Amino acid sequence: MTDRPWLAAYPQGVPADIDASQYQSLVQLMEQAFRDFANRTAYSFMGKDTTFAQTDAQSRQLAAYLQSLGLERGARVALMMPNIPQYPVAVAAVLRAGFVVVNVNPLYTPRELEHQLKDSGAQAIIIIENFAATLQACIAATPVKHIVLCAMGDRLGLIKGAIVNHVVRKVKKMVPAFELPGAVRFNDALAKGGGAKFTAPAIQPDDIALLQYTGGTTGVSKGAVLLHRNIIANVLQSEAWNSPVMAKVPAGEQPTSICALPLYHIFAFTVNMMLSMRTGGKTVLIPNPRDLAATLKELSKHRFHSFPAVNTLFNGLANHPDFATVDWSHLKVSVGGGMAVQSAVAKLWLEKTGCPICEGYGLSETSPSASCNPVTSQEFSGTIGVPIPSTWLRILDDDGKDISTSGQPGEIGIKGPQVMAGYWQRPDETAKVMTPDGYFKTGDIGTMDERGYFKIVDRKKDMVLVSGFNVYPNEVEDVVAQMPGVMECAVVGVPDEKTGEAVKLIIVKKDESLTEEQVRQFCHDNLTGYKRPKVIEFRTELPKTPVGKILRRMLRDQT
Repeated sequence: MTDRPWLAAYPQGVPADIDASQYQSLVQLMEQAFRDFANRTAYSFMGKDTTFAQTDAQSRQLAAYLQSLGLERGARVALMMPNIPQYPVAVAAVLRAGFVVVNVNPLYTPRELEHQLKDSGAQAIIIIENFAATLQACIAATPVKHIVLCAMGDRLGLIKGAIVNHVVRKVKKMVPAFELPGAVRFNDALAKGGGAKFTAPAIQPDDIALLQYTGGTTGVSKGAVLLHRNIIANVLQSEAWNSPVMAKVPAGEQPTSICALPLYHIFAFTVNMMLSMRTGGKTVLIPNPRDLAATLKELSKHRFHSFPAVNTLFNGLANHPDFATVDWSHLKVSVGGGMAVQSAVAKLWLEKTGCPICEGYGLSETSPSASCNPVTSQEFSGTIGVPIPSTWLRILDDDGKDISTSGQPGEIGIKGPQVMAGYWQRPDETAKVMTPDGYFKTGDIGTMDERGYFKIVDRKKDMVLVSGFNVYPNEVEDVVAQMPGVMECAVVGVPDEKTGEAVKLIIVKKDESLTEEQVRQFCHDNLTGYKRPKVIEFRTELPKTPVGKILRRMLRDQT
């Protein structure tokens, strides 16, 4: 399929293709922003603004500090923080120093963290102290040699910072006791870097920018290798896609986006942080979006234009009693991604804000955006929209043949400059998902209509999607199967009003005394929150194929 029927759906002014070669690297993109927008606010956090010039200076100091540790070019540096100002500074520092960012979910358990640090070969980690105890529990088994410790109030100034840190540590008791000998405090690392030599390496478009970990059909988390040019392409694609409505931001007013999605998630990394760098926009950092009251309180202090979020967050905010305390009238684009947007939520959001939710689609492997509904549409289409500039989507049958125009469902394949280079040190897994002509096979089953709009109808993999996070049944099953009282178990996704899907665990007991409470405690100790089963059911047997494979689909149909 060479023609692109979807181009007819593009709003006026959106180009068919983008030129990703205008930047050599993300570093070049960021350094241009630091020069062009020096005096503008780059980040706003808990009432404290940080300018582009300050971000420039701090990241250069931290880059010099990281280089002083003797790390080799291309070394992996893990970042394990919520949305705090140290995060964007750390990203800029790691990339400017010629290293690779490894994004880590700060809510990981020691088991999950150990896997990612070992697999990536990370030699250094920049981590907020709230999760230092997790690192302490597994660091001996990892290659990590250098630790930079952040605290919530580090960049809030002496007095406010001390108050915030006191509240976090002593009042809310959010920092469990830990011992990490040799760890260096973030502000100390900056100070040391200020006196160290910084050497700017020549970074090429094909150099690795980040390892973005994603589950696999096997349940083992794999690092999607995203090159500098992959992220640059997706930033420029996103900018072009949003341009028809963002052009309506009044002249002289700084474009402002709300970053309530976690920056360690590729969606926020690209469409909040990096896109705001490109456009000179202000990013409002929300450290804990689950606290809806605090989120709305922060939003009430800003005039903002762009709000990427997941269905759960749109729904939670729209139904919150404080919703009306926020001025939503300047909102130009609400991008829904990470999980399916429900029509009832889209309807309510449009009614309450006057700004429609544009549902998009993408994956860690595609940096992430691949398709989106036009930002000018007022209707909720129930589709994932059309491919964004320079992107091709097609529907593939089981033999890899293009059946896009047949109207039949098949696997969605994606080709474009934002598609990853492969999985980190896993050529076997890479080969499974890439076609000979460069399409990434997503594992999602979809259809294309005659206008070039795509719709997801099912999932090839047994993955469960909880509030935009992938949960792989194999991983949860492997963990639960280690419990002495479990004979066998299976995990399936069940519909959930709040999170889209929830994890259901079905167990056949080996030991009759095994209780639901014991299972929940075991899952709590070994799995991060969104992977834990919401529903636990005990059965005497599980449905199986003649060769003994558990039939998850049958279990799903029975729920």
